[in-house]
Amino acid sequence: MELAHSLLLNEDAYCQLSEVQKAEFIFEWLRYLEKLLIATSRNDLKEKQKILVEQLLSLLNSSPGPPTRKLLAENLAILYSIGDTFSAYETIDKCNDLIRSKDDSPSYLPTKLAAVVCLGSLYKKLGRILGHTFNDTVGNILKAMKSAESQGRYEIMLSLQNILNGLGAAATPCHRDIYKAARSCLTDRSMAVRCAAAKCLLELQNEAIFMWSSDLDSVATLCFKSFEGSNYDVRISVSKLLGTLLAKAIIFKHLGTASRHSIRKVSLEEVLELLGTGFLRGSSGFLRASGDMLKGTSSVSRDVRVGVTQAYVVFVSTLGGAWLEKNFAVFLSHVLSLVSQSHPKATQTHIDAVCCRRCVSFILRATIGGLLGEKAQMAAAKDICQAIWKQKKVVDAVLSDGNLETRPGSTDVSASQHMLVCALQELGTLTCNLGTTAAPLLQDSSIGLLDSVISVVLHPSTSVRLAAAWCLRCIAVALPCYLTPLLDRCLERLTVLKSSPEAVTGFSFAVAALLGAVRHCPLGIPHGKGKIIMALAEDLLCSAAQNSRLSAQRTQAGWLLIAALMTLGPAVVSHHLARVLLLWKCVFPASPKDLETEKSRGDSFTWQVTLEGRAGALSAIKSFVSHCGDLLSEEVIQHLLPPIPCAVDLLTQLSSILKSYGNPLKTPSVVYRQRLYELLILLPPETYEGNLCAVLRELAADLTAPDIQVAASTFLLPPLCHQDDLLMLSPLLQETDHRFIEEQLLLDNGVYCGSLEYDPYAIYEKNVEGDSVPKPLPPTLSVISSAAKLFGFVCAHAGETQSLLIVEQLSNSIKHTRGARQQIVQLHVVSSMSNFLKYVAGSKGKLGSEEMRRLALTLVMGALESPTPLLRCAAAEAWARLAQVVDDGAFTAGLAQVSFDKLKSARDVVTRTGHSLALGSLHRYLGGVSSQHLNSCVGILFTLSQDSTSPDVQTWALHSLSLLIDSAGPLFYVHVEPTLSLIIMLLLNVPPTHAEVHQSLGRCLNALITTLGPELQVNSTSVSTLRTSCLLGCAVMQDNPDCLVQAQAICCLQQLHMFTPRHVNLSSLVSCLCVNLCSPYLLLRRAVLACLRQLVQREAAEVSEHAAMLAKDGRQELIPDANIREVGLEGALLILLDRETDQKLCHDIKETLNYMLTSMAVEKLSLWLKLCKDVLAASADFTAISCVDTMQEEEGDKGDDSSILTTRSNEKSPPFTNPRWGTRVFAAECVCRIINQCENANSTHFDIALAQEMKRRDSRSDFLVLHLADLIRMAFMAATDHSDQLRLSGLETLLVIIRRFATIPEPEFPGHVILEQYQANVGAALRPAFTSETPPDVTAKACQVCSAWIASGVVSDINDLRRVHQLLVSSLTKIQAGKEGLSHLYSESASTMEILAVLKAWAEVYIIAIQRHKSYKQTLKTASHLEDSVKNGSHSPDGLLDLVCTDLGTLSRLWLAALQDYALLSLPSEFASQLPVEGGTFYTAETSEKAKLHYYNSWALILHAAALWLTNTGFVVADPDEGASNLSRPVTPTSMCQGSSSGAAVKSPEEIYTDRFHLILGVSVEFLCSLRSDATMESITACLHALQALLDVPWPRSKIGSDQDLGIELLNVLHRVILTRESPSIQLASLEVVRQIICAAQEHVKEKRRSAEVDDGAAEKETLPEFGEGKDTGGLVPGKSLVFATLELCVCILVRQLPELNPKLTGTPGVRATKPQILSEEGSQLVSAALVILSELPAVCSPEGSISILPTILYLTVGVLRETAVKLPGGQLASTVAASLQALKGILSSPMARAEKSHTAWTDLLRSALSTVLDCWDPVDAGHEDLDEVSLLTAITIFILSTSPEVTTIPCLQNRCIEKFKATLEIKDPMVQFKTYQLLHSIFQYPNPAVSYPYIYSLASFIVEKLQEINKRKPEDTAELQIFQEGVKILEALVTIAEEQHRAQLVACLLPILISFLLDESALASAPSKMRNLHDFALQNLMQIGPQYSSVFKNIMASSPALKARLEAAVKGNQESVKVKLPSSKHTKNPGNNSSIQLKTNFL
Repeated sequence: MELAHSLLLNEDAYCQLSEVQKAEFIFEWLRYLEKLLIATSRNDLKEKQKILVEQLLSLLNSSPGPPTRKLLAENLAILYSIGDTFSAYETIDKCNDLIRSKDDSPSYLPTKLAAVVCLGSLYKKLGRILGHTFNDTVGNILKAMKSAESQGRYEIMLSLQNILNGLGAAATPCHRDIYKAARSCLTDRSMAVRCAAAKCLLELQNEAIFMWSSDLDSVATLCFKSFEGSNYDVRISVSKLLGTLLAKAIIFKHLGTASRHSIRKVSLEEVLELLGTGFLRGSSGFLRASGDMLKGTSSVSRDVRVGVTQAYVVFVSTLGGAWLEKNFAVFLSHVLSLVSQSHPKATQTHIDAVCCRRCVSFILRATIGGLLGEKAQMAAAKDICQAIWKQKKVVDAVLSDGNLETRPGSTDVSASQHMLVCALQELGTLTCNLGTTAAPLLQDSSIGLLDSVISVVLHPSTSVRLAAAWCLRCIAVALPCYLTPLLDRCLERLTVLKSSPEAVTGFSFAVAALLGAVRHCPLGIPHGKGKIIMALAEDLLCSAAQNSRLSAQRTQAGWLLIAALMTLGPAVVSHHLARVLLLWKCVFPASPKDLETEKSRGDSFTWQVTLEGRAGALSAIKSFVSHCGDLLSEEVIQHLLPPIPCAVDLLTQLSSILKSYGNPLKTPSVVYRQRLYELLILLPPETYEGNLCAVLRELAADLTAPDIQVAASTFLLPPLCHQDDLLMLSPLLQETDHRFIEEQLLLDNGVYCGSLEYDPYAIYEKNVEGDSVPKPLPPTLSVISSAAKLFGFVCAHAGETQSLLIVEQLSNSIKHTRGARQQIVQLHVVSSMSNFLKYVAGSKGKLGSEEMRRLALTLVMGALESPTPLLRCAAAEAWARLAQVVDDGAFTAGLAQVSFDKLKSARDVVTRTGHSLALGSLHRYLGGVSSQHLNSCVGILFTLSQDSTSPDVQTWALHSLSLLIDSAGPLFYVHVEPTLSLIIMLLLNVPPTHAEVHQSLGRCLNALITTLGPELQVNSTSVSTLRTSCLLGCAVMQDNPDCLVQAQAICCLQQLHMFTPRHVNLSSLVSCLCVNLCSPYLLLRRAVLACLRQLVQREAAEVSEHAAMLAKDGRQELIPDANIREVGLEGALLILLDRETDQKLCHDIKETLNYMLTSMAVEKLSLWLKLCKDVLAASADFTAISCVDTMQEEEGDKGDDSSILTTRSNEKSPPFTNPRWGTRVFAAECVCRIINQCENANSTHFDIALAQEMKRRDSRSDFLVLHLADLIRMAFMAATDHSDQLRLSGLETLLVIIRRFATIPEPEFPGHVILEQYQANVGAALRPAFTSETPPDVTAKACQVCSAWIASGVVSDINDLRRVHQLLVSSLTKIQAGKEGLSHLYSESASTMEILAVLKAWAEVYIIAIQRHKSYKQTLKTASHLEDSVKNGSHSPDGLLDLVCTDLGTLSRLWLAALQDYALLSLPSEFASQLPVEGGTFYTAETSEKAKLHYYNSWALILHAAALWLTNTGFVVADPDEGASNLSRPVTPTSMCQGSSSGAAVKSPEEIYTDRFHLILGVSVEFLCSLRSDATMESITACLHALQALLDVPWPRSKIGSDQDLGIELLNVLHRVILTRESPSIQLASLEVVRQIICAAQEHVKEKRRSAEVDDGAAEKETLPEFGEGKDTGGLVPGKSLVFATLELCVCILVRQLPELNPKLTGTPGVRATKPQILSEEGSQLVSAALVILSELPAVCSPEGSISILPTILYLTVGVLRETAVKLPGGQLASTVAASLQALKGILSSPMARAEKSHTAWTDLLRSALSTVLDCWDPVDAGHEDLDEVSLLTAITIFILSTSPEVTTIPCLQNRCIEKFKATLEIKDPMVQFKTYQLLHSIFQYPNPAVSYPYIYSLASFIVEKLQEINKRKPEDTAELQIFQEGVKILEALVTIAEEQHRAQLVACLLPILISFLLDESALASAPSKMRNLHDFALQNLMQIGPQYSSVFKNIMASSPALKARLEAAVKGNQESVKVKLPSSKHTKNPGNNSSIQLKTNFL
């Protein structure tokens, strides 16, 4: 194929190819040429043009296929448009000659067609350049058309369209001729020709004025004729033509065309009249119609009506939304009049009426729903309301007149009913789509919307009553706040008007509809409504018998209400179940005997009522079973069963009852059957086992009943066919935008459309099709559908003999009927059999008996050869199912063989299609059949798919082949190449008019690509050929005129892109997707979006760029609706989302946008934010837009329709005009996503100073923080909208903004943050959410935002905070009444949600207030200048706490109540019986399930707040004697109860506190011990903080301390939390709680020891019992020991951070395997916290116990030291080292070390520990040089100073210690030396000589030498200076310690060194700062030593005059500057002093 890529055709390569490859080669060359020509320069072309033209023309003669001729023509046209045009005339002549040729053979046809196509293409591209040749050309083509067959006519029409397009007005002379030709083609028998003619005429009308003026009527009539017998594509094309023409007539009547034609003016009324004529009379002209009308026979065919309906929509869409808004009233009255009494013809039969109503609804929905913005839709709703009032008045007038006689004028009433039904349905759907934005509409009393709808509930016609009820349901779904009031109103009317039949049925419909709406309203209705409805239903049923005029209505109403009540679910129904079951039992006779007596009594009317009642009861139980499955316990089923046998008995008696009482019972009996069947389908067959045979017989009778006249295949069979097979059958079965009206055409003219009046019970059901009205079928049809379905279940469960009998009977009944009747019976029987097989296959059953197989086979086989395609399709499915349930290889092979034989011998289309699909189905269900089978199948299907005489056979065979490819998988590889070349050959040769063949080809190609899969990436020759062929196939399909084929092409390219992205040209794919983004075909749009969604997951940026490039290249005309040039692909998708109604498509658009946003939002930040802002602002600025419109109206002449149309197009309108609320919600969600994306991307997005700096450097860079004003504005617009969903999204956005931006400082105003300037906006956004009419979910969200805003600390001024705080206060007041005080509009769980949200918000605020208060106190403590800090902090953070404190009393009460509720709700289900009957404080028992979720979302913060409150105020007893005293330990009950006189009734404060303590502890432990996977971090943290707060106070600590089991339990729970949650913050919080538990235990032990000492006195000290763990044995029992539990937990933390501590891991203990390491910050914190806990443990133990745990504690502490002692710069210690040293000090100084019982053991263990520390130095391995000597020395020093002397003074240890010090002093690092000096300083000063003297003896001389050495060479740097100063201090200390006789020697050593550093006056001025510091230091020390040891000082001075002179000079020189210098000298000494102080305070 690479050889095809050249400018000229490579003829050598071409000649060597086979026929099929030649066609492929030519197509590939032409594709390449097309791209190449555009890019080639004119001069290069001129050289080759002649040869190229010759090559192209020679191809004309080689019979090119349709895609090839199209490409050929385009290339010729491009060639001439770029190169020279002189030879174009020759080409045209040549083409004309080819067309004139007399050769009519089929082989010559492609050449003629190619010539026609070339002419079209040339004229289109070159236009007027070709001068007057067009007259001859057009004449020639038109002449050829007379003898052309359908393909010729098709191509000629398209060619003429192109000629007209290219020539424009120049072609005027030919207009009439073309018009005449196209007219005849518009009613051609070939549908493709009709489509082409419509396109040609559409092109013609651009210039041919006569079409929409003088000839308008005849064109319209012609279009109506064209609709007759049309298919979907024809209706689309012709309606587009008709709609456009009529719109043109309207527009151009105003342009005053000053041409010579006197154009006929056409008014809007005339145009509508014209369309109306088509709708009502169809294509039969006026005269003929009138004749038929007189006879009363004529009926407009449905396809004409549907076509005209589409034309209405096109007409209005062409004129646009603004026009519709202006002329809506006229339009509405016209459309409604189509079904009014003025045209009784349209509604003369009920079937016609239903169909016409559907059409009218479609027109209204498509125009109002599709073209108008929300404001305009509200205006439309007003007009519809007016229309309803108007009709209501007509009816009232008729009824009031009728009271004199017996109600005449009923024709008026029945005629007005259809108008009302349409108006009500549209009003309902309109409100439903507007959602809560429709609120103003309902509040406006001048419209009276609700009153108008409710007034029609009493209309005499049932269908109107149902429509009104449905409309009320829609209003309730849209505005949930109206649900309860409407329900109340209807129930009240129903009770009051119980004696009017209309009112009883009307209002019961309304109540049922409203109950159906409850499941769509998450906030629900009050639980008590169920009780009222149940009581009313019972009352209606009981009073039915009192008044025979009302009995039928009351019975129906009663059961309808009960059935609707069931939809409320188990929570409501469980309370009424017993009564429902009782009514159910009473409605049927108790025994067969009673049934017999019943039969003998009664008359026609009583039977009517009885059947109505029983059918109602069956419906109610069916509703119960389907909606309350959870209640179907064994016991309930036992209650349900008894009436069923009786119901079946009645079923068997029905026919005899019918005979007795005749026709009036016909409908009730059918309804009864249907209801019983529906119920039995839902019940498990075991429940009616005894009646299976009876049921089966009845089903058989129903399915073959002689009185059914209509074949309803279209609703029986589709569920039994496979989805993919249905696509092949008919476009009508596919989903299209016109599905709503096109459905009618599926049914034969005699079959009913579905409509609500056929089954009122559908009104409460959840609708399958989204928000449109339910469309149940008439009972006669639905009973068949239920019977067929039930037959499957029953037949599978009945006995084999019985089943066989019945099936045999059914197959005989087919044989015994003839003609149409036989088809109907066959249809029913095959449907039932298919259901049977489907059920058996689904339940993994087997089909045993031979006989049954034989019967099934015969039945299915017969159907496979049925003339109905749908039945063949279902039979093929059943054929495969049969093989599946027999499950026997031989049988399956036999079936396949039957099909093979049939296909080989049969020649008729029916057999060949049926059996070819049967083969495909077999493979689909039984996977890869053996390969020889596969070969035979493939061979046969190949042959069939090339049968060009029958496109049907080709379609079915190819479809079957695609199933084969799919199921065979790898087995198919051998056939891939031949299959692919077959597909390509067919694609290149099948005429485009056979679109269904192309669709099947597309499916095959798709299956092949899937089979090849990733192998397509391989670069071998064979694969590369396959890949090229696949791409070529896609290219052919992309050029196909049929949209579904284009959709297939896109799917194939999508697959290819997935498997081999490199080889798919992304730019051309994206351009193809953009072009079809707004296609009128739904399936094509779906394919486009599915593909886009896949592409943007990988390459969003590239896709977006390609789309932008495409728009820039000016190919914009291809994309009329999506404005990619201005708003990019992203914006175009948003616009599409706003217009699209298909759920699946909307979902895909959102997904695509989300992927694009995720990968591009950060790079294209401004674009995305602008898009979101435009969408959100478009609605806000609506007033501005509407002003523009009114201005335009005033300028133009009044009533001028076109002014809007013309001026609008010239102005630049904003990209988004009035987006719907759903789109705005999505935009708000996008804003949140953008913020999240930026957060993940780069911190600069949240740093304003840095962002501004970067922006200055590079203006292209963009950061989120720079757009903060926009973000706030968007959140504000959304939060204050009419739509509740949008308000929720807006508040969520605001919350995200507050959380992300609260901490960013404002660079221009230090101390402030950037959000502070927006506090007014935030307040304004929140205020509306707290008004009384706001729904609870919005208020709940607003509370969350309030608390976040207050907690964020953005606003520090108390007065500013008060505004938002006030909102929370208002909601607190509202909820104080608890569950009673809240609104009764919604269910109780909604008020629970609101109350808890408020309490949670307050909890958050209180927690923050307490935290700020604490940190404020700490800053006060640490601040050195108290007054300053008070002055600066003018906003004391206590202000917030003061604000909260005013309500704290109330809040604490509510918090504790909420926690108690939560505790009750979280009990396991077995305690349900112990829960309070009426519920808790904030929830009712009935709604407890729903309430659980709300509690689960908010309990954690409430718990934390309650715990904080209790710790701050709670555990304090107000004792009358002592005032308030703190409960430091549990108070004895006797001291507690003095105050309470009443005794046991009133709880003592002690009990109250214990209860509260256990409540908080219980809730926490319950949550923490079984953490659910969805538990949030927030909840866990809050829970742990609550425990911390609780244990901060002595009283709860004493409770925990005294109850050891409780402590252990808590520790185990915390251990589990640490194991299951990796988060460091959670682990740290857990460790903090552990520390507090250990503190509590310590306090308890101390307390016991103290009281024991007090009680027993000091005398018997020896006999004191041992307190603390381990008692006197020292044993710790796991599970019973607090200390053991703590050790487990600490080891877990330590080993997880430092695995080396685990001796099992590192082999032998004490052997180091790794270098010391620095842990992460979080790891260090965890280790430090664990060490703190370890060091506290000995204090909890008895002396013996402490001996047991000491080795472990020491091992771990020393281990941490060893593992983390890393050298850090500057001599710092790692935080873990510091912690381990601190812990070591705590352990060593424990009193246990000195206690007599444990002293010796401790001493031994401590010696071992010291030895281990010393061992750390010994180079076991190379790791030791990394150890930090200072850390280890510090540890040794701690041992020396903190333990009793006997530990460290044994010689072996002491000597080793001294060695270590010596070794360290020799290290050159000055920092190490300095630290070592400090440590020695502290050892030297140790009071016990036994400890300190050996060190002094060994090391003092060392230090003196060092000092003298420094003295000689003077210190070089600050480090040495520090060492020197520290050395001097050590010597001074030694002087102090030394005995009197040695002091003189030491001072003598010291003084010369000091004096040597003194400087005289002159030297001091010029000395460097270091020397000056030394001088100051020395002088100061001398001043101190002199007076202290004066005698020694004097002696030395006297003996050395030089020293004395130097000293005096220095003192003199110093006196001048001493005042200045002293502070500075202090200052320089500070660093040294500080660090030594620090070390001491840390550890020593």
